[in-house]
Amino acid sequence: MKKTFLLALCLVLPAAQNLTAQTPAPKASPQAELTADSLQHPGVPAGTLSPKLSHTSRIYDGMQSDYWIYVPAQYDPKTPAALMVFQDGSGYLDRTTSTHPALNVIDNLIAQHKIPVMIAVFVNPGDISGAPNTPTGRFVEAYSKKWSRTVKDSMRSTEYDTVSDRYARFLRDELLPEVASHYNLRKDAYSRAITGSSSGGICSFNAAWQMPDQFSRVISWIGSFTSIQWHEDPGVPDGGQDYPEKILHEAHRNLRVWIEDGSGDQENDRYGSWPLANLRMANALKLKSYDFRFSFGTGPHSQVHGGAEFPEEMTWLWRDYDPALTSQTYTQDPAEAARLPFRVSISNR
Repeated sequence: MKKTFLLALCLVLPAAQNLTAQTPAPKASPQAELTADSLQHPGVPAGTLSPKLSHTSRIYDGMQSDYWIYVPAQYDPKTPAALMVFQDGSGYLDRTTSTHPALNVIDNLIAQHKIPVMIAVFVNPGDISGAPNTPTGRFVEAYSKKWSRTVKDSMRSTEYDTVSDRYARFLRDELLPEVASHYNLRKDAYSRAITGSSSGGICSFNAAWQMPDQFSRVISWIGSFTSIQWHEDPGVPDGGQDYPEKILHEAHRNLRVWIEDGSGDQENDRYGSWPLANLRMANALKLKSYDFRFSFGTGPHSQVHGGAEFPEEMTWLWRDYDPALTSQTYTQDPAEAARLPFRVSISNR
């Protein structure tokens, strides 16, 4: 009989040891609630969200991508602003009913001077249906039929789950220059962050890993560091499941990374284990002395936990930011460096 042992994965730590230097204990993500910094408040200046914009990609052979630009009230066109890119962008825009109202968090933390004045770009996965006879269109159609996924979902996976520099090039060479034609953006990686959840989580880490000269700050929620696009493209040898080994064996990147997941995340018979994949990512980052945080709760494949702690994540990610600088060498917190790697036990059998 096939048995599953990871439905209630838990971390095993010495009694006095925390998850990270600053995190006191695993968080129960299913019951996570938004804090004050995720809510709108009278007197806090609110920024302006653009109408939905659209971009036609050359790198993805005619793919159409919708995106939105958020400009904080404190933005001054004379002063270059920091930048943050959100994958699956439309999911972050609801200020009142969302589990992750990013616009409120950005407004509140800028007003508190906990993060810099930043332009936020919220980009949705693209649509290739208008260019079906292109190389990208044919690849996505074949993937869709092979795995019985919609063409739109297959395009998202092609962008987000593929371990290559293609999506990073799309941002660097196409989408962000379009944004920069309207707004004064900083070009240094020190002033640029990227975030997403699930496949958007690995996408964000991958973009920074492939181009650390473009992004140096990453937040990944329930990241799909699994084999979703492994061996789908003969020209791409690696899959998402290879990232822990890539961290261990490839050249060190100057990155600051927050990884969030929960013990109730997916155990998938096709692609692997999300909780163990994120645990392996955390240990690889730790062992190679990266500046990282690992937030591990009990929740499922959901944005509730990540959304609830988003103000904390943003404050940590942008801590000690100095607009007078263009670079910083990130180092692991000494208290974290003194701790052992993360361990697990089976708690559901």
